[in-house]
Amino acid sequence: MNYFVIGDIHGCYHTLCALLEQWNPQEEHLILVGDLIDRGNYSWLVVDKCLSLLNDPSVSVTILKGNHEAELIQYIRDGHHEIWTSQCGLATLDDFEHHNVDLTKLLPKLEQLPLVFETAFFIVTHAGVSDTKYPYQKDNWDGVLWNRNELVNLDKLQIHGHTPLHQSLPQYTEQSNSYNIDTGAYYGYGLTGIKIDDLAIVLEVITVPTDMKDIK
Repeated sequence: MNYFVIGDIHGCYHTLCALLEQWNPQEEHLILVGDLIDRGNYSWLVVDKCLSLLNDPSVSVTILKGNHEAELIQYIRDGHHEIWTSQCGLATLDDFEHHNVDLTKLLPKLEQLPLVFETAFFIVTHAGVSDTKYPYQKDNWDGVLWNRNELVNLDKLQIHGHTPLHQSLPQYTEQSNSYNIDTGAYYGYGLTGIKIDDLAIVLEVITVPTDMKDIK
């Protein structure tokens, strides 16, 4: 089976739906790098769509946890998260309330999202693997949820998002053999997906323009 890896969606529901039209579920395992929510206008529709795909036994889907999901998890657990709510969380919470979302029922679904998808030939995480002792520790600021540092070469292809590129093309870094596929959908540059085969050979890169309904 081949793989179709999609970058940070950030509430851009209509843009996501347009990119999913390029997915062949009979032949491709879908992987989302996380950050489904915040910034765009349709956080709940994105989450609902993605969880529906995840629960569909007829398709093969992995949804990774992004730092924005981690912040929402902390908010639901603790009843507050001042940094998140002061940045973009309040709008997301308003959107969830508008759709009568029960956060206590959503919590376990978010908690179960993995931090990594890995094979012998490639690895997908939200923010990429840097030179840190505990890259998969969720509270590590240099770990795969939060990292902004240079990535290490793992002798396999890395695919990640997290750091918006503000351009409509993903960025390949030879030194770390990595692709950043966060092309800044919320900023209007488009949502990117990259198709690879089981040997991590890139088959196709697809960027769909941001649907203005998602961000206006």
